[in-house]
Amino acid sequence: MGKANLETNQEAILMIGAYTRGVLFVHSAPRALCPHIEWAAAEVLGSRVHLDWTEQPAARGMMRAETSWVGPAGTGASLASALRGWANLRYEVTEEASVGTDGGRWSHTPDLGIFHAQTDVHGNVVVPEDRIRAALVYAADPDRMRRELDLALGQAWDDELEPFRYAGAGAPVRWLHRVG
Repeated sequence: MGKANLETNQEAILMIGAYTRGVLFVHSAPRALCPHIEWAAAEVLGSRVHLDWTEQPAARGMMRAETSWVGPAGTGASLASALRGWANLRYEVTEEASVGTDGGRWSHTPDLGIFHAQTDVHGNVVVPEDRIRAALVYAADPDRMRRELDLALGQAWDDELEPFRYAGAGAPVRWLHRVG
């Protein structure tokens, strides 16, 4: 399929309204896990997935890859769930907001597990009102209030993943489509 056809198909899929797009960032994975990640992503997306794996400079012996996807709303959650719990795997999945659906970001590290945040149309993390109220309970203890807000924003995941994100800056991104 030529590039023009691919772009036309992306636009057609997104015009349906129930579809969205996002990116799967595999920040670090053992080499032996790479084909399993592709198989898991293919199962979710409903089509063959081949990622362009490169060495991860931030973690010796680890690989990194990223790819964009187009699919029904909820595909980001399905991708994150398919990869959850695998040893020595660091990844993020983003899903853009679409008509009637909030966006999301899922971050996973071996030490912290998985974190999910709702995102707005610009990709900003949206903290629900009840989480803010829960943090304000600790207004008399600014350090505790800060810890609560950091937890709501996923700061620990950002801190752990940032060296891996930086090491992957400038990597190419390819678009994949979920079939069905």
